[in-house]
Amino acid sequence: MKARTLKKDKVNIVTLGCSKNTVDSEVLLSQLRANDVEAHHQREKDDCNIIIVNTCGFIDNAKKESIDTILNYADAKASGEIDKLYVTGCLSHRYMDELQLEIPEVDAWFGTLDLPKMLQKFNADYKHELIGERSISTPSHYAYLKISEGCNRTCSFCAIPLMRGNHVSKSIEDVIKEAKYLASIGVKEIMLIAQELTYYGLDIYKKRALADLLFELNKVDGIEWIRLHYAYPSKFPMEIIDAIKKCERVCNYLDMPLQHASDNMLKAMNRQITRAETTQLIEDIRTQIPDIGLRTTMLVGFPGETEQDIEELIEFIKIMRFERLGVFTYSHEEGTSGYLLADTVSDEEKAERASRIMEVQQQISWEKNQEKVGNIYKVIIDSKEGGNFIGRTEFDSPEVDNEVLIDASQHYLRIGDFANIKITRAEEFDLFGEPV
Repeated sequence: MKARTLKKDKVNIVTLGCSKNTVDSEVLLSQLRANDVEAHHQREKDDCNIIIVNTCGFIDNAKKESIDTILNYADAKASGEIDKLYVTGCLSHRYMDELQLEIPEVDAWFGTLDLPKMLQKFNADYKHELIGERSISTPSHYAYLKISEGCNRTCSFCAIPLMRGNHVSKSIEDVIKEAKYLASIGVKEIMLIAQELTYYGLDIYKKRALADLLFELNKVDGIEWIRLHYAYPSKFPMEIIDAIKKCERVCNYLDMPLQHASDNMLKAMNRQITRAETTQLIEDIRTQIPDIGLRTTMLVGFPGETEQDIEELIEFIKIMRFERLGVFTYSHEEGTSGYLLADTVSDEEKAERASRIMEVQQQISWEKNQEKVGNIYKVIIDSKEGGNFIGRTEFDSPEVDNEVLIDASQHYLRIGDFANIKITRAEEFDLFGEPV
């Protein structure tokens, strides 16, 4: 009889959902590796015997993807392909009791704040000395930097506070420490992320402190671009725009999800702002920084939304001409105040409304991109794909915005470097250029 060989555990972390989940997985990865656990993130090679699925629970499609992924690994465990299956993240946090009954193959479920508990499964200790340090899973030249957790807003469609809790800011000192660490490992661009950026600092400094943070981050050597994601429009602190204007390393870019433009819908969504106030805010921002790239997100299909509401939204988009715009359809989330309302818009109608809005935005994007032809932009080179180097201007964030394509058969560029690129041609969502 052969003696059984004891193989060392090998862990693969599978991340679903948003950039905030990516950061959480990177922190977990660093903690495991610091405890001498062989761990990987999104490993393509099928040789890990322990799987950790970091789930998303934001909307129906994300929940379905998370559950399908868990079930796939549950099947792999049942067939002996893996030994252990752990689940963490927003879906796990919110639906843990139900999921434990429905998917018993999972060895343990963890909430969004249960990292120390998860580490115990590996006989690992939470290493406080690693705060601010993590193994990044993005390309080595850019990284996400989470400046707070949770949200105190009460938008009627959103379940994030149920999964992530109330707003908790990191201190300016801790954020700067993390930024300096990222710079030390070669990161040149950081994306500041939070459920709600503009609330930053209220809990610990008793004032909105994002502008103060930007002035300090602007001093960090090695970081060339700082990008802002997920700002709330109601009572938006204009000192943030002043900081963007004065800090040369902060990109002229702001991601501000507006969700709608009909006063009827804004009130129903509890967005605490009117269309007129939104219009004035955008005009004030563009007056301060005329060439700022504004990204927004719209939500269609909220209970009670009418054709008139959609027409008002489309009119607003045509007037505002956002540089970047995305749309998602309403998902009826239990626990939110919107869940008490009848989900009156069919899935088909939601999809049709989203499609109409994106058709309008596609034309706006095409027209704005044509204006860039002949201009020279500082571009960061992200990758090489299909015969082209792929880069971005300061007006574009990774994965969600426009890209700049440079013919790799004609030009040589290094991934992670900045280059001055002259735009020679433009399509709806892509720019084409050459180095100068």
